[in-house]
Amino acid sequence: MRSRIQIASLAFAAALIVVVASPSSAGVFTVTPLSVVSGPSPFAGCNLPGQPGTNFTNSEVEPWVEVNPTNPNNIIAVWQQDRWSNGGAKGLLTAASHDGGATWSTTFPHFSTCAGGTAANGGNYERASDPWVTFAPNGDAYQISLSVNFVNDPATAILVSKSVDGGDTWTEPITLVRDPSGVAPFLFNDKESITADPTDANRVYAIWDRTRFPSDRANFNAQHAFSFRGDIVFARTLDAGDTWEPAHTIFEPMKNQSTIGHQIVVQPDGDLFDFFTFFQGSGNNAPGASLAYVTSTDHGATWSDPIVIRKIRFIGAFDPDTGLPIRAEGFTPEVAVDPANGNLYVVWQDTMFAGVDQIAFTMSDDDGATWSDPVKVSQTPDTTDVANEQAWVQGVDVAANGTLAVAYYDFRNNTSDPGATTDYWLVHCHASCADAASWGDEVRLTDRSFDMEQAPFARGPNGFFLGEYEGLSNIGNAFLPLFAIVNDGDTANRTDIVVRTASP
Repeated sequence: MRSRIQIASLAFAAALIVVVASPSSAGVFTVTPLSVVSGPSPFAGCNLPGQPGTNFTNSEVEPWVEVNPTNPNNIIAVWQQDRWSNGGAKGLLTAASHDGGATWSTTFPHFSTCAGGTAANGGNYERASDPWVTFAPNGDAYQISLSVNFVNDPATAILVSKSVDGGDTWTEPITLVRDPSGVAPFLFNDKESITADPTDANRVYAIWDRTRFPSDRANFNAQHAFSFRGDIVFARTLDAGDTWEPAHTIFEPMKNQSTIGHQIVVQPDGDLFDFFTFFQGSGNNAPGASLAYVTSTDHGATWSDPIVIRKIRFIGAFDPDTGLPIRAEGFTPEVAVDPANGNLYVVWQDTMFAGVDQIAFTMSDDDGATWSDPVKVSQTPDTTDVANEQAWVQGVDVAANGTLAVAYYDFRNNTSDPGATTDYWLVHCHASCADAASWGDEVRLTDRSFDMEQAPFARGPNGFFLGEYEGLSNIGNAFLPLFAIVNDGDTANRTDIVVRTASP
């Protein structure tokens, strides 16, 4: 244990559970019963020869969720299915609901071999990762994948697929970019996201980072070289996905700088903001990190240079009992925009409040010109052991009435008993959200605490992993968190994806 000094498918329509308001009284929220969305893996029998690492069959991690703006009963959830310990999954699984989440049916685009990808349809990749889905204002859905070959013809690619029936079926993938990763210089595409323009159903934007290592893929220490770079790469369609403009770099640093965690949001006037973590540094010095953005006033035709909001510091989540890492490093900020007034909101992990990662919030009500001072919005209480005060993997969303919600994991219920006791929470704010006192009435989203030490691991035998992000959307004024939980004691089915609503 670490002291403070040491660390300087259930029915969705079931009866509501009332949550008692806290003294800060942001407004009473209620939650529906927890519903399990995932099930047995359709990829369990798919085993490609020669793959390194450990595969966690029947494990589901890193979900995302969106609600159809033309039909709130239509929800699409996506996640990594059968995660590998050294990166990616056998495929990206999709669940679609047409009754507001009461029932779900699963399908999947052909983003990997296990998910039906072939050389003929463009999806013949060994693994897929970083799922993301978005709805256009006409109800068309777009899904994106980081598809990877580790063994045969090593490469990373960004693929996109479209659905016009609410997620039941998907087109064959379109390749936005494909870079070989088995030769020098080692190019690696990563952490992609996709955003449909809510002001025009023809426009959809994809964005990601591409690292340029000066040597081959085995030399990951190359990130300490002066020649290490991390570009911002962007692609868009202007005809509802019939064609995509060639992917191109919109920021290509000429010194030791890199970017990661890109997400585009669109203001009501159509302006684009891409938020990300901006690393700067060289040699063996730890790089400095900043929260930054680039912006476009012409639907992505041209972009500004990076604009830094503020310096940020994170150490990543860690097991409060053993100190072993949680695969939640903290370099993926989450963002939201108010569709009514264009206010911009960002949350991220930061050590500024207690010396361990907690959830920080800032906002801008003047198109990014100024930003509020960061406030701590995670409600994890102070304890005698600061390691149990960690909060990590944040999400943020804006309801139709302007209410903000932030979701996160924490260790507040952890004890000295074996296991890293973990829960998932949601807190909200109705007004004056730049003031920490305006955030309250926290809702516990897990029915039971679970042991994070039984989650799939990533990057070796340690690094317990549920995702660098979790899903959070809304149905009108009700929030819809979609997240991963651990099934304690079930090594054949380590995790599940679950969902519930939380509303005033």
